[in-house]
Amino acid sequence: MNLIFILADLAAISILTFALYLRRHRRRDLVVSYLGMNVGVLAVATALSGSAAGLGLGLGLFGVLSIIRLRSTELAQHEVAYYFSALALGLIAGLGIEPLWLTVSLMALILLVMFVGDHPKVLPAHRHQTVILDRAIAEDGELHARLEEVLHGKVHSATIQQLDLVNDKTIVDVRYAYSPAVYPAPSVPGTLTGYTTTAPATAGTIPAAEYIPSPEQLPGHVQAGVR
Repeated sequence: MNLIFILADLAAISILTFALYLRRHRRRDLVVSYLGMNVGVLAVATALSGSAAGLGLGLGLFGVLSIIRLRSTELAQHEVAYYFSALALGLIAGLGIEPLWLTVSLMALILLVMFVGDHPKVLPAHRHQTVILDRAIAEDGELHARLEEVLHGKVHSATIQQLDLVNDKTIVDVRYAYSPAVYPAPSVPGTLTGYTTTAPATAGTIPAAEYIPSPEQLPGHVQAGVR
């Protein structure tokens, strides 16, 4: 039975890392982290499941691992979600919850939630960004109007992180919905609209603006002495 749980976990973590995370976010280093975390938790939980205090130690292990902070790089919130999903898959399979269908159902539920929750079509316009404005703006109405002009979207929240009155700069943490059709790009001052140019003259030709015909070449001209 333990072999079935191990195979189920390996299949689930492969789907989570390669089919979901890697295809959507392309961070190879975290794929290695998720695989190592999952298999490590699976091994420890499987070893502890045979003891009398296996369940308690397994939950304690989950709690200890949940407070680990990876200080090498900062993790985004969706990456933290994948981190805990990989950990949960390994713990569920390692504990070997009976009956088998319950374990498989719980693992499938985790994969389904991550598939739907992190799908690109779920709230695709909602974005989060830190913006540095070239003006010191303290008034909320003016700040939101400027951010919507720059980001081409509807600002949901804007938190000023730094207001520099000396250097005339504002750093804002913004959450907004991107909608370029509603907020078109502003025209750039100094540009020419409707301006067309003619092709340059080829070698050996005289530009039209500089060509002056001689009197003999004018229509209806009668040369002197010709009858």
